[in-house]
Amino acid sequence: MKKTVLVSGGAGFIGSHVTVELTQAGYDVVIADNFSNCDETNYKGVCAILGRELPLIKMDFCDKAAVDALFAKYPIDAVIHFAAFKAVGESVAEPLKYYRNNLLSFINILDAAREKGGCNVLFSSSATVYGQTDQLPVTEESPRQPAESPYGNTKTMCEDILRDSVKAYPGVRGIALRYFNPIGAHPSALIGELPRGVPNNLVPFITQTAIGRRECLSVFGNDYPTPDGTCLRDFIDIVDLAKAHVCAVTRMCENKMKQEYEIFNVGTGKPLSVLELITAFEKVNGVKLNWKYAPRRPGDITAIWADPTRAEKELGWKAQRSTEETLAAAWAWEKKLAGK
Repeated sequence: MKKTVLVSGGAGFIGSHVTVELTQAGYDVVIADNFSNCDETNYKGVCAILGRELPLIKMDFCDKAAVDALFAKYPIDAVIHFAAFKAVGESVAEPLKYYRNNLLSFINILDAAREKGGCNVLFSSSATVYGQTDQLPVTEESPRQPAESPYGNTKTMCEDILRDSVKAYPGVRGIALRYFNPIGAHPSALIGELPRGVPNNLVPFITQTAIGRRECLSVFGNDYPTPDGTCLRDFIDIVDLAKAHVCAVTRMCENKMKQEYEIFNVGTGKPLSVLELITAFEKVNGVKLNWKYAPRRPGDITAIWADPTRAEKELGWKAQRSTEETLAAAWAWEKKLAGK
């Protein structure tokens, strides 16, 4: 019997890649999105990769009646929750917008799971919860630090809401995946990162500068206590990240969880500096980037990378794709968007 997975925010960057991997692994996927952060480009790309259309429901997860109707219509075995506002700067300027949307949407999903009598819930969390830690690499036991932004705080709060819900409601089980820095695009170049306006993430800024959409790439800070003075991050390929979700959903659906609530880091375990990533992009794609140093940005931490041992041991998952493959795919996606 095929299992059905609801992917909230499934038309976005991570959601679209997860949808492809889930479908190819034999799951039925229902995509639901309100398209506040994206258009239908990635959804159409998903259908092109798979060679068929998937159910797409346009809805807002803050609308409880719509969430309940969705759970009534489909035999949902698991939910992966991506639907959230995600711009750090905007969350500082508009905290109530972020708390209302990011918390209420998740509460409505858990409520529907509870009313159904149980469901597997996978929450899309973030390494943001660790803050600037003294212990590197970070393990799942590393203490969470106070968030630097309301956006980051919603990740911490949703983890706690999930933890408390699985304790209270029989049949509701949860996994939180803490992502590090997802980058790249699908090797087909049919889906990838599609930021609206000025990108918040480094790689779209790199590719948009390379293609000529941006005049110059700013590297924020060259005086960090790192080998080359730029920040260190754990950049994880988007397809590798997507495969981790398949492993986690399978673990839940096959009743292999050791506890009702589990947490896993999803990263490579290998830090790269911002400068190293830029240099690698230039080398693998034969492109010279126009970039310059700029002052540090408030809220940027010096270094963070994962200890992915638990995910490898428990989920049987490990990052496979090389930085070169990832950056080549990101560039192929950017060129396709530009029609080149």
